[in-house]
Amino acid sequence: MLALVAVIIIARLAADRLNVPYTIVLTVCGLIYAGLPGPNLRLEPHLVLLLIIPPLLYSAARRSSLLAIRANWRPIASLSVVLVLLTALAVGALVSLVIPDISFAAGTVLGAAVAPSDPVAALSIGSRAGMPPRLVALIGGEGLLNDATALTTLQVAVAAAVGGGFSLAYATWKFVASAVGGLLIGLAIGYLLRLGRHVLRDPLVANTASLATPFLAYLAGEEAHVSGVLAVVIAGLMAGHDPPSGESGASRLQTSAVWRLVDFLLEGFVFLLIGQQLPAVLRGLGNEPPGRTVAAIAVTLVTVLTVRPLWLFLTQIVPGWFGWRLGDSAPTLNGREVTALTWAGTRGVITLAAIFTVPTMLDNHRPFPDRDLLLLCAYMVVLVTLVGQGLTFGPLLRRLGLRINEAEAVQVRNDARLASIAAAREAVDDMQVEEGLPRAIADALRGALTHRADRLRARISLLEESEADDGWSSELEMAVRAQHRLIAAQREELVRWRDSGRLPDESLRQMQRELDHEERTLPTPPQ
Repeated sequence: MLALVAVIIIARLAADRLNVPYTIVLTVCGLIYAGLPGPNLRLEPHLVLLLIIPPLLYSAARRSSLLAIRANWRPIASLSVVLVLLTALAVGALVSLVIPDISFAAGTVLGAAVAPSDPVAALSIGSRAGMPPRLVALIGGEGLLNDATALTTLQVAVAAAVGGGFSLAYATWKFVASAVGGLLIGLAIGYLLRLGRHVLRDPLVANTASLATPFLAYLAGEEAHVSGVLAVVIAGLMAGHDPPSGESGASRLQTSAVWRLVDFLLEGFVFLLIGQQLPAVLRGLGNEPPGRTVAAIAVTLVTVLTVRPLWLFLTQIVPGWFGWRLGDSAPTLNGREVTALTWAGTRGVITLAAIFTVPTMLDNHRPFPDRDLLLLCAYMVVLVTLVGQGLTFGPLLRRLGLRINEAEAVQVRNDARLASIAAAREAVDDMQVEEGLPRAIADALRGALTHRADRLRARISLLEESEADDGWSSELEMAVRAQHRLIAAQREELVRWRDSGRLPDESLRQMQRELDHEERTLPTPPQ
């Protein structure tokens, strides 16, 4: 474990230095390690689905925008439900057509595993490239909801492949019951958390409850034989959308910091684990004819890489030709956005975890037909999309010109801060009238608010005067760097006070936190 942590840290530092996605560096490190003598970590699907997927999904859901998902629910539903089903069925049909001795059910098992995209790599790359908010919402919303569709489809396909037969009515009922049950359990747990926020105000207790929530939601869903994955997502969306009034600021800051650390370690472990699975995937292919293996891999890859752009073309570009809209708040995507969304369909650990859940032996003690070949096909889809599309996604976004104007985003935040200051001034007036707040205290509070508002207006004026393409003028950049420098000077002086014995360590830490919070409100100047 110490070696894994060391590799994760080194890979992150190397990726930053090379300006490449660290998820790709980790996957390549896992591949290199897999070729070295010695033991490899084997992916245990049930442990991955229980211990890794729930916290990663919950954290992603907490960071997601429920309002953005609601505004774009039609394309998100199209990608996370319809596209997953179409991909699974298309892979099943074409694999069974090209290789007749693989049944349609077995091919659909493979299709269900490779159908869901994993947005971790795409979003981490997109955030560095400044991807527009709507694309972030679409990619994140798809990644949150498509796992439940894929895993339910996989269960039905496995049952059909092992001889249980296929019933469209049963499959439809299974899918609807699983989705509705997961939704209800997620809502129930999210509501309980909302009620408990007024009690769990201690930061340590609140943080512990937050870490336990994804496992509670997943286990509750699995025990009820519905989608535990969907329960986790719904609970996370509610936790991220709840108003802050019931939670202390200290709890919120600590919880956010802990979840960032959990994400970093789990994502690093996941991508290292992906690379290390190559020996396990190749081990069972001993007597497999090369031509059959190549054909199966090629058909799977071509289908996965073709169905997604075709579906996006039919649902986004074609309606735009006729002026159709997918709702008042969700216009169809343009060609550049469709291209980016197509390239964001990387596959990840959920694909490997799903395909590894396929049983090795059937109830009649016969091996599952072509299980090892299905494993290899799924693994190659993950490797090609993760490394190939992941490495080129950032340059593609820059080539397409899909980048948010950071200065505009900063200006929106400053406008919101001014509105909040105005609300605070009204609150001071109300307290003076209704609660008899002394005039001296009220004037001091208004003065502090006015000073803060003046600083924000000065920053906004610099943004408005900027003529640079990215919104950064030399004056704005100089002002921001000067503010960072002033905060650094204050930190150094506080440390000198501590070192001279005039300031206790606990007071130093508290004042450093104050400066840290002030620094977080500043925009990050261009490198």
